[in-house]
Amino acid sequence: MTPTMHLRDLQPADAQRIDDLAVSAFEQFKGAYTDWPGFRSKISTMSALAGTGEIIVAELDGVIVGAVAYIGPGKEKAAFFRPEWPVMRMLVVAPEARGRGVGRALAEECLARARRDGADSFALHTSELMQVALPMYERMGFKWLAPAPDIHGVKYGIYLKELNKAST
Repeated sequence: MTPTMHLRDLQPADAQRIDDLAVSAFEQFKGAYTDWPGFRSKISTMSALAGTGEIIVAELDGVIVGAVAYIGPGKEKAAFFRPEWPVMRMLVVAPEARGRGVGRALAEECLARARRDGADSFALHTSELMQVALPMYERMGFKWLAPAPDIHGVKYGIYLKELNKAST
């Protein structure tokens, strides 16, 4: 039987699971970051993004397997993003749940919320290190726009998707 996926907003009781999930999702890249302990410390507080955005949680058969933070237009975000852009931060999927469409569903929900908020475009930043996520974003219509500041030695780029054009 195929597991049932359900997306919902973060509940306070989910915070520790989301924080742990963020670390486990990035663990495979720890050798790429020059200061893994420092980076790990930052990502281990993913649930704190609920203070400026909406954290969307993905469940498969009632088990949390993914999450993403949607930061709407006009909300506080990194200076390399335009204030009017809604952005996606920290899309994470549990290693054991990869390949089941969880990341795509979370990204699509962020795009739906951006449309709800009347945005014309949507931004994110990611790295070529993300060999599954980056091609997925590109298939969804995101285009490289500019370099973003490196994070602990890993190069990142800003990607933008125009929402007033046909989207998938």
